[in-house]
Amino acid sequence: MNRSLDLIVVAVYLVGIAALGARFSRRQTSTETFFVAKRTIPGWAMGMSMLATMVSSVTFVAYPGSSYAGNWSLLVPGFMLLVTLPIVAKVVIPFYREEVGVSAYEYFENRFGRPARLYASAAFSLAHFSKMGFVLYLMALTITSITGWDITAVILVVAVVMVAYTVLGGIEAVIWTDVVQGFVMWLGIAVALGYLLFSLASRNAKFSLGELSWDWTKPTIPVAILYGLFWYGQRYVADQTMVQRYLLAKSDTAARRGIYLGAFLCVPVWAFFMLIGTSVWAFFQLTGEAIPGAITKADQMFPYFLSIHLPPGMLGLLLAALTGAAMTMLASDLNSLASVATADFYQSLRPRSSDQERLRAAKAIVVIVGLLNVATAILLVQTKGSVLSMWFAVSAIASGGLAGLFLLAFLMARATRAGVYAGIVARTLFT
Repeated sequence: MNRSLDLIVVAVYLVGIAALGARFSRRQTSTETFFVAKRTIPGWAMGMSMLATMVSSVTFVAYPGSSYAGNWSLLVPGFMLLVTLPIVAKVVIPFYREEVGVSAYEYFENRFGRPARLYASAAFSLAHFSKMGFVLYLMALTITSITGWDITAVILVVAVVMVAYTVLGGIEAVIWTDVVQGFVMWLGIAVALGYLLFSLASRNAKFSLGELSWDWTKPTIPVAILYGLFWYGQRYVADQTMVQRYLLAKSDTAARRGIYLGAFLCVPVWAFFMLIGTSVWAFFQLTGEAIPGAITKADQMFPYFLSIHLPPGMLGLLLAALTGAAMTMLASDLNSLASVATADFYQSLRPRSSDQERLRAAKAIVVIVGLLNVATAILLVQTKGSVLSMWFAVSAIASGGLAGLFLLAFLMARATRAGVYAGIVARTLFT
């Protein structure tokens, strides 16, 4: 099938995103502007940005794949996001907006000394860096499987656009491109569902949330609830990409509105992706259409359906949404990694550096990390096994102690530096 029109749609979208990001370049005159936009971002835009940050190209493939192969159990942890919100709104947001300037981990230095701060920053950086390569790779792999375009070219083009607008426009460019890409993502979901709902069937427990049993070796509902509580508790309390957004808002109230908006948009998005996977399953069940032998994994079914059934142009819109989902998460990670690297490491090595020197260092870090992620994604082109499983494993090992470290700092007044360092060592060995 001729994909020229799809290529044009994606190209126009990428050029538009790059132009929007470049529009903010003249404002990037200080690290405060580059990292927290002088705290002038409206709450609704912060919320849309959080939505875009939480939904990546992994979601586009893994969620439909999960519901196609089984049921909607992957959605249960997402419900726990809503459970964590009241604590985040009443306790976490006011604390961060009062206590830290740029880095979420500044507090640890005051509480437990510089090594604790550097550990937290390094754990966050390693976890997110490892994830970025997987996200970029999976996005390119999905687009290539649908269109036949060269995977290395897709990686390079998307990475260049993403790094360019992140370097030029700072966090303002990241936030406002997130807003645009959030709307495009919703439009892409609507396009996919519009073609699938005609053949939707609710049989074989395809809408089930999982088993209500206490088998800890399977993704049962209790296991999913515990996972969701800990995952989103850590994400909203100890993750620089989220804390940085609390600092962007004009007031505590605006920040609270932003997190509620972002969270209440995330759950429907995840549910829609589950519905897409169920609908793909129903389509092939009802039509009896043969599935090629090359399709061996559930994650391949949604991209295969799109490549065969969506007409040119409409597929291009969905590809733009997929590309945007990857760029929103990656651009956010790039800016956040640059913020902790500048505030927690560079400034420690060069305490007398000027703000302009730190700004130049931050932009250089964005470029370097972006290039390293391109290299990681290209290395993953030949990978075998589950990308999603690798992502979760690497993230858990690298950053599993962050939530515990924050809880210790917040809740245990008697906690000592020696106790913290012993906990870090024990946690790493145990994980």
